Parts: sequence; C-alpha cells; structure tokens
Amino acid sequence: MSTYTETIGEKLNDLLEKTYDAEKGYKKAAENTEHPLLKPYFERRSKERTDFKQAIKTEIKQFGQNPETEGSLTGKVHRTWMDTKALFAADKAEAMLEESIRGEKSAVAEYKELLNDTQLPPSTAIMLKDQMNRIAYDLSTIKTLENLS
Repeated sequence: MSTYTETIGEKLNDLLEKTYDAEKGYKKAAENTEHPLLKPYFERRSKERTDFKQAIKTEIKQFGQNPETEGSLTGKVHRTWMDTKALFAADKAEAMLEESIRGEKSAVAEYKELLNDTQLPPSTAIMLKDQMNRIAYDLSTIKTLENLS
C-alpha cells in the first residue's frame, strides 16, 4: 500500500511525463510550420513546458521520489503522427493548431483532476493552478491564432 506522498508523487510523475510530451510536441510543431505567427508561438510553448518540467521535478523531489526523465511512448507515437499529418495536410499550420488544441484541452482536464485533491500541499496546488491557468490562456490564444491562419 502506498502512502499519500507516494501517490501524489506518482501523479506528479505522470503529469511530468505528459509535460515532456507537450514540450517535444510543440518543438515538433514549430519544426513542421513556417507560418510567421505560429512558428514562434510553438517555440514559446515548448520553452514554457521546459519551465513547467523543472517546477514539477522540484515538487516530485520534495515528495522523496525520483522524477521521470523522458516522455511516454504514446507521446512519441503522437509526434510521429504530427509529422505524417504535416506531410500530407494541405494546410500544415491548421493541422498543427488542431493537434495543439486537442493537447491543451487534455492537459487542462488532467490538471483539474489533480487539483481536485484538496489535501495537496499549498506549494503543489499553487504551482499546478498557475500552470493550468497558463495552459488555459494558451488554449484561448491558439483558438485566436486558428482564425488567423
């Protein structure tokens, strides 16, 4: 039977793995477009996820656990799918935006689920709320960019 801190550490590690995937996914999206607004947008989102990664790692270590060091197999398959979709899509920018919107909606849902644990230490809850709010803002920005592409 795991303790509360082990359980939270495991959940944070799951989130960390997905954050690695998002970071790499945004980097891949930036590589797959030459759109003058989207390329720097995707590059900024990748950098943001790098920052998120560091904060999550710090929290995991505070729970006495070792942070994950890479993304998931599912994320790798998804990035391959992004390459394939970009190769065959008539509008690469639109294809990358669609994938970003889908990923961001999923991320917000995962953060909300983790934040439902009302026993989270304040530092963890604050970090997660901040990251979730930034992702939600990014989601609204992506939707705006979708109208421009």
